[in-house]
Amino acid sequence: MNPLLCDPETGFCELPGLPTDQKLTNVEQKNENRIQVIYYTDPICSSCWGIEPQLRRMKLEYGHVLDIKYKMGGLLPDWSYNSGGISKPEDVAHHWDEVSRHYQMPIDGNVWLEDPLDSSYPPSIAVKAAQMQDQTKAVKFLRRIREMLFLEKRNITKLEYLTSAAKDTGLDVQQLKDDYTNGHAEKRFQVDLELRQRWKVRGFPSFFFTDKDGNSEFVSGSKPYTSFEQAILNLLPGVQKRYYDKSWENLFKQFSSLTVREFSELSGIGISAGEMILDNLAEKKLLRKDFSRNGNIYRRMDLSCV
Repeated sequence: MNPLLCDPETGFCELPGLPTDQKLTNVEQKNENRIQVIYYTDPICSSCWGIEPQLRRMKLEYGHVLDIKYKMGGLLPDWSYNSGGISKPEDVAHHWDEVSRHYQMPIDGNVWLEDPLDSSYPPSIAVKAAQMQDQTKAVKFLRRIREMLFLEKRNITKLEYLTSAAKDTGLDVQQLKDDYTNGHAEKRFQVDLELRQRWKVRGFPSFFFTDKDGNSEFVSGSKPYTSFEQAILNLLPGVQKRYYDKSWENLFKQFSSLTVREFSELSGIGISAGEMILDNLAEKKLLRKDFSRNGNIYRRMDLSCV
């Protein structure tokens, strides 16, 4: 078992040596009409990148009843182990290319050949530093460093890329650097790791849905959208999904960057047809198309990155 060897079928990046029974305890939930969602993830988790289309759709349709909290799980402490067929960074490159095809999400595994990461802890700590400033901007920050890693082959353990992402997402760059280096963000990351052990989180992505009475639903791995929707309906049977405008203009107003797979999920249009629409919009200079070896990403023209 190796945490970087994610199972494409289950969509799960599993941590070694942890028990298999998940039970969430001590979760505060005060609003009877809302569900708290604890999302355990990691900046370099390929399956978590694969779940972005479903997660974004869930936010559009049920965000009005969800309070989503992002927890960092610590997928790769270092390279001091040797298991699961992956013992060095180069071993991840081919696996990521396979995962990219399976999820239909762009992932360029060559980062592990050109500028490999030695741990996922630095970007995880940076996310906690971003959360200390602004929770909404922290989600955008996490998205941006994932784009840097999966599409742009940037080693996001390096402070230069983390500060660049902070600038891109409107965070106070100096404050993020201070919280990242003075230990404040690291302490918050350690709390996430301790809770991960307490809740017996085996891998990522892991979603815990909890209502006001402590009833919970658990969804792990890159599951179809219906699995997430059913978890919500089990806890709030009468909830009505929010119907949203599926036009490309509105989708890019909600999310400043979209992959073809994400656009397909959110618009209800097939992959091939969706790609044709996006390419046509890019040709008309209504969107910007950023190329990647295993797929492209499209951005609003009024923003440089996010």
